Formats: sequence, structure tokens, C-alpha cells
Amino acid sequence: MKLSVLEIISLGRKYMNLWPERAELNEYFAEYRVVKFSRLVCKVIPGLALFCLIMQLYFGSMLVLPQALLYSLFLLSFPLQALIFMGIKADKFLPPTLASWYKESVARVNQSGGDIKLSTQRPRYLDLAQLLNLTFNNRYSSQ
Repeated sequence: MKLSVLEIISLGRKYMNLWPERAELNEYFAEYRVVKFSRLVCKVIPGLALFCLIMQLYFGSMLVLPQALLYSLFLLSFPLQALIFMGIKADKFLPPTLASWYKESVARVNQSGGDIKLSTQRPRYLDLAQLLNLTFNNRYSSQ
């Protein structure tokens, strides 16, 4: 299924927000480091772009406006690139080993009284993020 660029960006934002912010996930999923870095980029870079624009105009003059805008737009492309990368990754299928772990985890949660209705046919990385989010919210919200 082909997604438009806006749908990919929206999926990337959803995927980033679904991953739980738990340090122990860093040991098991390389994806966690990428999500953490993407969150940092989306949080810090827009302010840095504005700072770059203001400082160049402050120390320069209106003559440097084209360069200042170019630098700022270049910096603002980083969060967009991170969201596109996250959206593309979220739509990919899990590798076989991770897919089997995912299916076992969904079955284990459902056996212990949960009622998770996630895809078990061909799970994607988005499904993995949803499973981890549900697991950590249920496990740690009651404590």
C-alpha cells in the first residue's frame, strides 16, 4: 500500500509517540535509540533554526537574509527527515525473529487476562510499538 508523504509523516509522529520512554528498552531494541534521537531532533532543532536566523540577522544585516533563511530551512528539514524516516520504519514488517517474539508476547498478554487486538499475521514495527506501549502502561501504571 502506497502512502502519501503527509501520511508517512503522520505515521512517523504516531510511531515516535507510541514508543515508551523506558531505559531498559535500550538493551533489547536498537530502534529505541533511533526513536530517542528523533524525539530530540524534533524538540531541539526548530529552536536552533530560529536562533540561527535571529543571530545571523542581528550580527549581519538584511543583506544576509537569504543565507539566514537558507540555513534555517536546512535545519528545519532535519525534524521532517526524522519523521519521514520514522514513518517509513513504522510501516515495515518485523523480521522473522522479532515477529515470532511479538506473536508470543501478544499471546502471553492475552493469556494473562489482557485483551490485545493487534495484528499477528504480518506485524509491523508500529504494532511492536503499540504492544510495548500497552505492556508498559498496564504494568507500571498499577504500581
